Amino acid sequence: MKEHFRIKNKGYLYRFLLVLGSIAVNVGAAFVVSRLGLPLYLDTIGTIFAAALGGMLPGVATAVASNVICSVFSENAMYYSIINVFIALLAAWFSQQNRAGKKKNLFILICLFAIVSGGMGAIIQWLLLGEMQFADVEELSKVVSGAETGSRFLLGAIVVNIGLNLVDKAISTGLAVFAQRLVPERIRESIVSSYWQQKPLSSEEIAIAGARKGRNSMLYRVTVIISLVMASVVAVMSWVSIGVYFDNVKTEYARNAENSARLVSEIVDADSLDLYIKKGEQAEGYKETESQLYSIRNASNGVKYLYIVKMDPRGCIFIFDLDYKDEPGYEPGEVVPFEDAFEPYEATLLSGGEIEPIVSNDTWGWVLTSYHPIKNSLGETVAYAGADVSMTYLSGYARDFLLKALLIFSGFFALILVIGFTLSRYFLIYPISSMTSRAKDFNKSGGDQDAIEASVAKTKDLDIHTGDEVEELFTSVCKMEEDMAEQLRDVRHYADATAKMQTGLIITMADMVESRDSDTGAHVQKTAEYVRIILEGLMRKGYYTDKLTQKYISDAVMSAPLHDVGKINIPDAVLNKPGKLTDEEFEIMKTHTTAGKIIMEKAIETVHGESYLKEARNMAAYHHERWDGKGYPEKLSGEVIPLSARVMAVADVFDALTSARIYKPPFKMDKALAIIQEGAGTQFDPKCVEVFMDSLPEVKRVLRKFGQGDVI
Repeated sequence: MKEHFRIKNKGYLYRFLLVLGSIAVNVGAAFVVSRLGLPLYLDTIGTIFAAALGGMLPGVATAVASNVICSVFSENAMYYSIINVFIALLAAWFSQQNRAGKKKNLFILICLFAIVSGGMGAIIQWLLLGEMQFADVEELSKVVSGAETGSRFLLGAIVVNIGLNLVDKAISTGLAVFAQRLVPERIRESIVSSYWQQKPLSSEEIAIAGARKGRNSMLYRVTVIISLVMASVVAVMSWVSIGVYFDNVKTEYARNAENSARLVSEIVDADSLDLYIKKGEQAEGYKETESQLYSIRNASNGVKYLYIVKMDPRGCIFIFDLDYKDEPGYEPGEVVPFEDAFEPYEATLLSGGEIEPIVSNDTWGWVLTSYHPIKNSLGETVAYAGADVSMTYLSGYARDFLLKALLIFSGFFALILVIGFTLSRYFLIYPISSMTSRAKDFNKSGGDQDAIEASVAKTKDLDIHTGDEVEELFTSVCKMEEDMAEQLRDVRHYADATAKMQTGLIITMADMVESRDSDTGAHVQKTAEYVRIILEGLMRKGYYTDKLTQKYISDAVMSAPLHDVGKINIPDAVLNKPGKLTDEEFEIMKTHTTAGKIIMEKAIETVHGESYLKEARNMAAYHHERWDGKGYPEKLSGEVIPLSARVMAVADVFDALTSARIYKPPFKMDKALAIIQEGAGTQFDPKCVEVFMDSLPEVKRVLRKFGQGDVI
């Protein structure tokens, strides 16, 4: 782990130098080609190099910073930062997928670079400049499209620009790939490792850690939250900026209009205005005054129309009205009715009073009008100087400003989004996901102590060091798993001790019975072994799957020694009689099954129904039942007889046949097996007989173990 963090600390430095050097390459190459006047950009060499070597964050940081610096010598560079960002994202993705190693894939990458750069670049230039950045590209676009403006021209410009960028990005990508191959592998690993706040995960572990996808994944939710926050910030900033910009420009232009109207009122000869109305341009001084008005309008930023009118009940009598582009002004003496927007102020204007600037959208379009009274030598208002500012132009300026603001913000938006995405991935997503994966492994370990210990070790091996609540969570999870492993170890120890005690008690009880029966020998131990052999054989063959589990087998084997516990109630004279039992004595002997059942049921009540005692009850009560229903004590048949009792029936009879009794010598194994097979389907469960016959090697080992090798 210390080695990992040493490499990580070096990686921070390498990553910083990577971004710094890549920015220098971008800016330097862009500066050179701009000074040489070449129709190239070469401002993405460092971006591609940084993204391929360090991932999204260095690539996008290089892209945005490069365009900010390039704006010093290229005024529109800032507006293209979003293009550089897309180049960084494509380069990072291709590098991560290891697709840039093959020439075919590298060519596809270059084509994608050209399409993104050329298409977006042409659209941005058309929107902002109304033309292409390079004159040669402009002319070629006109030739290709057969148009000088409009959508056809734009389409042609996109095609030409993509072709230009194909050359530019081929050069840039080639240089970046060449430079990447010169970087030592240890430096590459250090840069990648510097992101991790834990032991780096392998690609397989990352896939497992990020297995949850879609809307229910933390990565999706974090990305959505960051995107919504950044989009909201950009929207609010853009809205506020455009509002402030529009208000400021409107105020500035309104002031210009007021100043222009005031200046006109000061330079015009008010006493000559009536003469100007009568004679127009023929009047002495008219042309000179008109020339002065043009000079004032040209010097007033934003003023579109400049004129002098005399107010009359019929409307405005024009004295001067300057031409604007292809719009000729009104002739001297021409009367134009008041527009609707001026009706509230008509009386004030007719009386020679002053009014505030008015915004109207009528004959002359959407304009802001400022009037200033023109007074004669007697101080009487004889006319008004009018100046109009086009609000349409203002909205156009505002639209251009909004577009520029959005383009600038988009680059920083992408940078902040990538920063948030990267930090959340390495400080939040991967640590929590890897802890979750390890916790699942811990849960799956079940009761296997070795698996539990291995799972705890794997969790601790994550070595998460985020320095925040996630690290505290990791520490708590490790401590909790360690404590649980320790508790499970103690529980297993106590369980083993309890199981040994239970087994000891069972054997003791069985020995108490066995000590009264002079013929049984190691009967309880051997029958327990045969029960295990038969049950495991049934499980291997897939019989009785609804019943057979490892727990069931364990319970049945543990219970087997108690199958004859009821013999404790049988008198010695009957139990150890050397000869054949009479009918009355046999009826007494048969009661050991019902007595055993009663004894085990009382035991079950005492220990609150432990499952292994339930199987002991079944064996004690029903191991003399027959498959054909002719057994005792209840004449049960087939699968109505409990499975453990059917298994014990085979084990009990086989051991009785192969063991010496006071009334008979032991049978040879072959004869005993023949008797067992003959009873399949009548006395015994045929499946139990089948698996018993299939397990003869194990049966022989039991016989040898208990000194009965002579019967084999």
